[in-house]
Amino acid sequence: MYRSSNGGNATAAPKLQRTEGEGRVSFKLQHDASGDVTRLDRLYQRGAAKVRLPKVYDGRAEAVLINTSGGLTGGDTMRWQVLAAPKTSVVVTTQACEKLYKSSGGNARVDTSLEVGEGAELHWLPQETILFDRARLERRFTVNLDNDARFLAVEPVIFGRETMGEEVHAGLFKDRWRIYRNGHLIHADDLCFSGSIHSNAKRKAVLAGARAFATILYSGPEDDEQLRAKLCSLLPDQDELSWGVSVWNGKLAARFSAESGFALRAKLIPFLGGLRDPFVLPKLWKL
Repeated sequence: MYRSSNGGNATAAPKLQRTEGEGRVSFKLQHDASGDVTRLDRLYQRGAAKVRLPKVYDGRAEAVLINTSGGLTGGDTMRWQVLAAPKTSVVVTTQACEKLYKSSGGNARVDTSLEVGEGAELHWLPQETILFDRARLERRFTVNLDNDARFLAVEPVIFGRETMGEEVHAGLFKDRWRIYRNGHLIHADDLCFSGSIHSNAKRKAVLAGARAFATILYSGPEDDEQLRAKLCSLLPDQDELSWGVSVWNGKLAARFSAESGFALRAKLIPFLGGLRDPFVLPKLWKL
């Protein structure tokens, strides 16, 4: 208790416990009897951020990011950093969907930093981020690519689960992407939903009533014609899913939207699988 200036008593505002975590993982190329394989180099984890490294048998390395707190709310912070050394091949995913709960004050913050060395390949494939009503999330996604590095990223987002009858009437979702190659900015994307999210999402120019959407980006050494040729066999049926895709300057950028998270994933799996051919998606992505 503390005494107010007018002589009365007032209850001090409680100091709420907040989630904080930081995970850093790097990979190196190792030569053994089976050839060149990607191996763990360094691993650091603190707080609610954990990294697990399941066994894979295709020469690649796979990292699974885990938030042991079970979700995020206002004031929580998470930081992830992944480094893929030259010639390595790395896949990063998450153990489960990340859930954003109602904020009682402030924004949850997630900062991700990726570095991909020369001739390396990194696929950033987290599972869906689910926002509940009055959740507030601010994300920053920064990627530094070396000369001929290959990079594929997807970020699926769901505004409330359809089967649970959930609606996101208000809140905040800010997503900031900055992708650099050899120190030069090659892609910038700022996405923001705020205020009455439910009403805004109904607008045709926004989500046309969809509750799930995904942002996809690929950048590699292929030229535009090669990317367009590959794209022709990958585009989904637009009667079932809204989508938009562009290819320019050696990169592919796409957004998909769907009525539910299940419908979105059902279409993302073949699309991402085609982009990653001949490698399959992580087991955690299976329907």
